[in-house]
Amino acid sequence: MRHKDFIEIHDYSADEVREIFEIARDMKSNPKKYRGALEGQTLAMIFEKSSTRTRVSFEVGMYQLGGHALFLSARDIQLGRGEPIVDTARVLSRYVDAIMARTFAHKTVTDLAEYATVPVINGLTDLSHPCQVMADYFTAWEKLGDLTGRKLAYIGDGNNMAHSLLFGAPKVGMHVAVATPAGYAPDPTIVGLATADADSAGTKVVVTTSIDEAVRDADVVETDVWASMGQEEEAEKRRRDFEGWQVDRRVMSLAKKNAIFMHCLPAHRGEEVAAEVIDSPQSVIYDEAENRLHVQKAILVTLMGNR
Repeated sequence: MRHKDFIEIHDYSADEVREIFEIARDMKSNPKKYRGALEGQTLAMIFEKSSTRTRVSFEVGMYQLGGHALFLSARDIQLGRGEPIVDTARVLSRYVDAIMARTFAHKTVTDLAEYATVPVINGLTDLSHPCQVMADYFTAWEKLGDLTGRKLAYIGDGNNMAHSLLFGAPKVGMHVAVATPAGYAPDPTIVGLATADADSAGTKVVVTTSIDEAVRDADVVETDVWASMGQEEEAEKRRRDFEGWQVDRRVMSLAKKNAIFMHCLPAHRGEEVAAEVIDSPQSVIYDEAENRLHVQKAILVTLMGNR
């Protein structure tokens, strides 16, 4: 695999995604085998946005691989005080073996990747959330087996999760349907790129304003919060606009009988998802959250293992 960075799932081929999944599965089954995989290496973790799963999974993952993770908030580094990204990237490259960044602007991550001489991993931006979605599709693969021809339905805001799910589906052979209220559709550029990937893979991309159309016969149903981090001022308006967009028992009944439910967390029970769904036997949210650790360890080893 000849990638310096992990910025978008779109950048990776289906075979490369499958290779990461295979490594992650082996790591999950045989963690001791990889204890020294990144011995002596350090990951700088830049956080403009706070996090539970991203911080803990990357930090624990580096420790389990024999390396070290360094937490850097916007208050801890000069990037938060106006230092040019080019300088931050070049200096950090002299100290650490890789950089993971969880930021607001997507350009912050792409600029870090452009100027850094070490691998850069997109831990989340306002545009995409590829590490989470890799864990989501890995979880679906674990639970359902071969994903070829299966269908994932995403219900909610056309946000970074929707974008990465669109990018990921063709790589694993799945059809994907994204349903959003009017005015909250995903970025048309992302949809266009994902549709082109789907055409090549023989899969389908559907973007609709109909929950029923999206969920009908789905194997996986997924949602996310209505107001993401940084959108707190819009929360009340979004609650009004998303009225009737909850994933509840009726919505799940439209999917296949053995469909699974996923959510990237944190979740607001009673808003985007009913408690009866997220706490039901169909829900795999905790397996999904755990798999962040295993998939990200596979990404780290893939990018850093030969350094």
